[in-house]
Amino acid sequence: MQNKRAGIAGVGFYVPEKVLTNRDLEKMVETSDEWIRTRTGISERHIAEKGTGTSEIAAKAAMIALKNANVRPDKIDLIIAGTSTSDMPLPSCACLIQEKIGAPNAAAFDLAAACGGFIYALVTAEQFIKNGTYKTVLVIGADLISPFIDWTDRATCVLFGDGAGAAVVRPVSSGGILSSVLGSDGRHKDLLKIPAGGSKLPASEASVKNGGHYLMMSGSEVFKLAVRSMSDAVTLALANAKVSKEEIACFIPHQANQRIIDAVSERLGVPKEKVFINVQKYGNTSAASCIIALCEALQEDKIKKKDKVVFATFGSGLVWAALVMEW
Repeated sequence: MQNKRAGIAGVGFYVPEKVLTNRDLEKMVETSDEWIRTRTGISERHIAEKGTGTSEIAAKAAMIALKNANVRPDKIDLIIAGTSTSDMPLPSCACLIQEKIGAPNAAAFDLAAACGGFIYALVTAEQFIKNGTYKTVLVIGADLISPFIDWTDRATCVLFGDGAGAAVVRPVSSGGILSSVLGSDGRHKDLLKIPAGGSKLPASEASVKNGGHYLMMSGSEVFKLAVRSMSDAVTLALANAKVSKEEIACFIPHQANQRIIDAVSERLGVPKEKVFINVQKYGNTSAASCIIALCEALQEDKIKKKDKVVFATFGSGLVWAALVMEW
């Protein structure tokens, strides 16, 4: 299987049952349904019950993907969990998922790239497939953001939702991943962060009182950098794959908010009818964003065999990525 391309054999996603609408948020913070929709495009998001771990929703998404790929859990060689919200600092979320789905033969590790987690994990899986190390890799993008949200801060609490998605990646003789671009710039580390809870600032009474465990974001700066970096990454990935913008059948950008999606699509010159959007239903699900969107695009028959599908993502770090594949 050496030097073969990597393709997706099956996908699946899961979101918690509880739905938090904009009307619900009106009762929690000073905001309105109209204010949220006009600025973000979001109408509702799914929120996990307290005490839920990321591994739980990830395992549910994984089992759906495995079923759709017709692959048994014991046939998985490797699990890569793209997440920044593991159940606990140790062990990894991937190991917890491995146990939950019953994949005794799989190596497992987490990959932290914030909202870029799924695409980063997919590119990593591709390398193991291409060099012949593994044949079947389970790639997961999952995050429970809700425990890290300050529900009194209307600038951030309206944006995010919880969710998980998974893809079974295997060698393919044609099509599959054609090119990818990964990038990062740590100089912008303070624009989007959760400052406390790590080795530098461990959890303490003071860190909790100071709100250090909540997500903090400089929205306007993040917007500008997200639009530029995703657009540039897609342009480079298309050039590397020798695919023109006109050949794009489905563009799946990170579902951060409607304004970013529109700005990136316009900058790239991708027609609206080719841009898949589901941010209105789920909000920003971080690492799960692109894979949930892919699942729904397939369900809605937006992607057909041989279609060129393009992904773009961006997240805390700052990190960004683009990927071109033939379905």
